[in-house]
Amino acid sequence: MAVPRGCSECQVSLYGLQYILKEERPHCIKCYETLCCNNCVACHKLIGHTSKDVTFKDLHWHDDCFTCSKCSHPLVNQPFVTKDDMLVCTACYRNQFSAKCSACLRTILPGSKKMEHKGNSWHESCFTCKSCQQPVGTRSFVQKDANNYCLGCYGKHFALQCVHCEKPITTGGVSYYDQPWHKECFVCIGCKQQLAGQRFTSRDDSAYCFDCFCNLFAKKCANCTTPISGIGGSKYISFKQRQWHHDCFNCKRCCVSLVGRDFLSCNEDIFCPDCGKDI
Repeated sequence: MAVPRGCSECQVSLYGLQYILKEERPHCIKCYETLCCNNCVACHKLIGHTSKDVTFKDLHWHDDCFTCSKCSHPLVNQPFVTKDDMLVCTACYRNQFSAKCSACLRTILPGSKKMEHKGNSWHESCFTCKSCQQPVGTRSFVQKDANNYCLGCYGKHFALQCVHCEKPITTGGVSYYDQPWHKECFVCIGCKQQLAGQRFTSRDDSAYCFDCFCNLFAKKCANCTTPISGIGGSKYISFKQRQWHHDCFNCKRCCVSLVGRDFLSCNEDIFCPDCGKDI
């Protein structure tokens, strides 16, 4: 093979000199390194033509510079991870960045399955009920004193018992007359709708929604016949064992309000004094 006369970039004679072909064009060493070689991201020096160029994600290192940012262990041909754009060997990553199991306190290796809850992590095999030691997996559980319990064990050891169904209350209970109830068990004795968060009242130790209490026990207005609840400070008028809503206590004939005024009664009706003259 004939020696080329000169460098294809600077035209310097290559006779007796080392040169490199790049796309079949001869380059002197200086031009080749200037045009084709990369700088190391670790030491920032040129990776010369005699050095090994290690590449990762469009970045370049000398093979001697391609090391763990924590322990400086060489990473060429070794497994590694990146953390905040830094190279980290798997040992350092496990020690410094991997989650620790809240049960056995050992590192949860990257890629292995882990269970998480409220900022804590467990190996899948360590995520068990404190009482029965059975795996919790994806089942519902209750945490108490930093320990996990399946619903059955929690109910057996800690949970209050609903006075209605006698089953454990694990979440969202209601207290009524100092007794615990499930929300779904605390219902109106009349229509059975849930009362938690709703307006209700009681009679003979039984709870009623507002509508059922009014329909079952409230007196009826002599004028409109709808219940007079008396709940919430609503006003009503009582006269001879009959009751009226405050707004319903009006003259039968002219409809003027008789609240605080004289009136006349005839049979089941009431009249203002003017209208009562004609009775």
